[in-house]
Amino acid sequence: MKATKTIGTKIIEPGYVYILTNPSFREDWVKIGKSSRPVDIRSKELDNTAVPLPFEIFATMHTVKFNEVEKLVHKTIDRLTDLRIRQNREFFNVPPQVALDIFNDIAQTIDDAVVTEYRDNKPIIKEEPNPEPTPNKREVKRARFKFSMVGIKIGDYIIFDPTGVSVKVASDDSVEYQDRIYKLSPFVGTFMPEERRNTSGAYQGSKYFSFNGKVLDDMRKELETTSEEISE
Repeated sequence: MKATKTIGTKIIEPGYVYILTNPSFREDWVKIGKSSRPVDIRSKELDNTAVPLPFEIFATMHTVKFNEVEKLVHKTIDRLTDLRIRQNREFFNVPPQVALDIFNDIAQTIDDAVVTEYRDNKPIIKEEPNPEPTPNKREVKRARFKFSMVGIKIGDYIIFDPTGVSVKVASDDSVEYQDRIYKLSPFVGTFMPEERRNTSGAYQGSKYFSFNGKVLDDMRKELETTSEEISE
C-alpha cells in the first residue's frame, strides 16, 4: 500500500531524497536533493549544458517525510563537516558511501523510509536470506551499536585501529575528532587508509575501534553471548 501523510485535510504523497554522482565530477562529489517524482526523471532533468555528462543515481530514500529528510541530511553534513561545495547548492564534497551511511542512519528513525542503492542507474536487488526457522529461539534484529552497550561512557577515548588515532566519545553513538562529530561508520569511510579500503566502501564502524585493547564489536558479542547463556 502506498504510504501517505495527512496534514489537516491535505494528503502528502511520498517522495524521494536522492544521492547523485557524475562521471565528470570528482569521485567524492555528490548532489543530494529531493523530488516528488521518480528520481530517474529528476536526474534526466538535470542533464543539461551545465554538466558535460549525465548524472548517475547512487541511492534514494523513499518516504512521506522527504522534505524533512533532505533538510536533515544537509544539516547533518553541514554540522559534521564543512564540505558543502557552495552554501546555496546541493553539492557536497563527501564520498557517496558516507552520504549513504547518513541515509541509513536517518532511515532507522522513520517508519516508512525505504533506502535503495543503485548500480548503472538501476536498483540493486538484494536477495533476502532464507534460513531454516529456529523454533526455540526468537528472531531478533541486531540493534545499531551504542557505547552504553559495552559500558563505555561519554568522555572516554577509543582507538581507531587502522591508524592508531585516539578519538573522544561524544555521545552514545558518535565520536569527536579534530573538533568535528562523526558517527562510527562515516568516520571509518572518511579516515580509512587508502590501502586498507574494501571494494564496497561500506564499513561496520564498531569493528574498527577498540577500547582498552578490545575491539568494540568483540566486546558486544561477548556480552550478547553471556546474556543468551543466562537466559537459557
